[in-house]
Amino acid sequence: MMPPSTPDAQGADDAPRARVVRFLKSLGPGLITGAADDDPSGIATYSQTGAQFGFGQLWTALYQIPLLLAVQECCGRIGAVTGKGLAGVIKEHYSRSILIGVVLLVIVANTINIGADIGAVAAAARLVVDAPIWLFALLTAASVVSLEVFVSYQAYAKVLKWLALALLSYPATAFMIAEPWGKIFLATVIPHVEFTFGFLFIVTGVFGTTISPYMFFWQASEEIEEEIALGLSPAVAGRPAIPPSFIRDMRVDTTVGMVSSELAQWFIIITTGSVLFGHGIGAIDTAADAAKALEPLVRSFPNSGQVARDLFAVGVIGLGLLGIPVLAGSAAYALAEAFSWKEGLSRKFAEARGFYGVIIVSTGIGLLLNFVGIDPIKALVFTAVFNGIAAVPLLYLIARINADAGILGAFRGGPMSRFFVWLTFGVMALSAAALLYTLAVPG
Repeated sequence: MMPPSTPDAQGADDAPRARVVRFLKSLGPGLITGAADDDPSGIATYSQTGAQFGFGQLWTALYQIPLLLAVQECCGRIGAVTGKGLAGVIKEHYSRSILIGVVLLVIVANTINIGADIGAVAAAARLVVDAPIWLFALLTAASVVSLEVFVSYQAYAKVLKWLALALLSYPATAFMIAEPWGKIFLATVIPHVEFTFGFLFIVTGVFGTTISPYMFFWQASEEIEEEIALGLSPAVAGRPAIPPSFIRDMRVDTTVGMVSSELAQWFIIITTGSVLFGHGIGAIDTAADAAKALEPLVRSFPNSGQVARDLFAVGVIGLGLLGIPVLAGSAAYALAEAFSWKEGLSRKFAEARGFYGVIIVSTGIGLLLNFVGIDPIKALVFTAVFNGIAAVPLLYLIARINADAGILGAFRGGPMSRFFVWLTFGVMALSAAALLYTLAVPG
């Protein structure tokens, strides 16, 4: 018979459980931002690069990790320390013309992205149910607006994150087929670059859909929402009195979210590179084409092609419904901060009409973009490229704020943070410049 456990033994048994519970509780804005990073635009862009270049751009998933982590940690820290979103900080410390330029850039980029994601969700839904694509587009826009206005985003995001688990079908497929893992790891570690418009167009899209403007604004503002939920009211000079554990938890949360996002990208490129590029399918024109990458996973099922399409559709729909509110919400935060409107998803509609009005209007305009004859898959990749170019001036401002002790005080970015945020700006600027150069000087 086992002796009864002593209090000390019981405490030792509970310690690992307590650490796990604490870890799970620390996950919030960073995890949601990371999941939203693999929105339909991301899936389409990563699938397109795998189909067109095989494993040629796998290295982006590895080398983006420190860049993405540095920028998102910086944005989260700016929001947490100042108690203001990015637009609010820019408004306070920079000229009005810079503020207007930044806000317009975010609103235009996000609205285009919203439109592309609505179209992608509609195209994916049509793979499962044969109905007009315009009907699914309307239902998507209506669902997103209704949920974001009348239901807490945090509440329904918890449900939608389960749909995002459909992304696990990509690593499952990769491990089910014979992969040249030596070649894959080599392609992951050693960058391969082609100075052609096609290659640079897609690589700019990969950077743009991963390190996107909407993520900067969203995470900064959501850290403030976290502070409100925890009751960390402004105490010193209008700034939240944050305990050291808040920044630590924010960094853990951000690390988990961003690394998970990059792992998803890595496996999507591996799977599409093996299944599509490896079998001579060099371009993705429809959602059904993209879904073919999952067929090896479900060949044992009857009608395996349909099962693959269903899996793909669930992932795109779940991530679209998760990501579109992030896009609309980050635009709303930016405009509300610029004009000093009451803002925040923690407020009711009647308390923040302007804020929610931006969400409704930007989603509506995004919906209308789907009725002008734009191909959904091409729109997704174009959106990613546009984000890659739009991110450059925003990263310049973020790098300057991160280095400014007058704004962040003791929470100013350290040497590593400053180095990697500036490096991210340089990489994104170089990528955009190389793309524009090849466009201006073909051949």
